Amino acid sequence: MNKFGKVAVGGTFDELHRGHKVLLVKAFEISERVLIGLCSDEFVKKLGKPHTTAAYDERLREVENFLGNLGVSERAEVIPLNNPYGPTVSDKCIEALVVSDETKIIADKINEQRKTNGLNPLRIVAITMVPSEDCSPISTTRIRKGEIDREGRLTKKQPARL
Repeated sequence: MNKFGKVAVGGTFDELHRGHKVLLVKAFEISERVLIGLCSDEFVKKLGKPHTTAAYDERLREVENFLGNLGVSERAEVIPLNNPYGPTVSDKCIEALVVSDETKIIADKINEQRKTNGLNPLRIVAITMVPSEDCSPISTTRIRKGEIDREGRLTKKQPARL
């Protein structure tokens, strides 16, 4: 696949799970440098998540540990995100966005704003949500509810499906 010079990826990255890891790995597979926007505590409050969220510093530590284990720390820059767009609407060096299918709509809005700002649109690389053991997507909400673990394995007895 083509290598980009710089791509961006963003998220809350709470309860860093297999889905988050697939997203981050994809970003590093296709780019030399990856800008990771990590939602600030203030922005998380505005998002109205249906669960508590770990503090920014804790989420940052988890992301940095994962990047270190992956051996890509020197190719990454993690910045706080205070809105859905961050520098993607103004940084002309960013060439692509790596998003999940669930967040592709935000990427489309970023490209609309880039056009307004006189910048080229970003290539959008969307990955499919990573399924859990029961074939539903892995999500922090499900992890926080105790339904699945961070790898997507079921953690409690699920109701029988008809």
